[in-house]
This record gives sequence, structure tokens and C-alpha cells, in this order.
Amino acid sequence: MLPRPRSVSPAAIGGVVAVVLVVGAVVVSLLLAVAITALSLTVCALVIRSLLASPHR
Repeated sequence: MLPRPRSVSPAAIGGVVAVVLVVGAVVVSLLLAVAITALSLTVCALVIRSLLASPHR
């Protein structure tokens, strides 16, 4: 005799969906923070290089 499959309550499904959405939002925000940091470091490096390469008056 095969075991009867358990039914999953809609509340459990909603909880899993909420956890997935929260984890996804955290991951996206961390990646966005890394991208913004990399962009700002690039801009700073370009400005410093430009200042160092310019002839002194």
C-alpha cells in the first residue's frame, strides 16, 4: 500500500514564498551595493589619476 501524499497548507506555501522574496531582495540589494561601490571607486581612481597626471601650475 502506497503512503498517502501529504497536503501542504496555503499558509506554508505563503511563508515559503515570503522567505524566497525576502532573500531575493537582500541578494539584489547586496549586489547593487557592490556595483555602486565599484562605480564610485572607479570614479575616484579616474579623478586621482587625472590630478596626478596634470601639470602643476
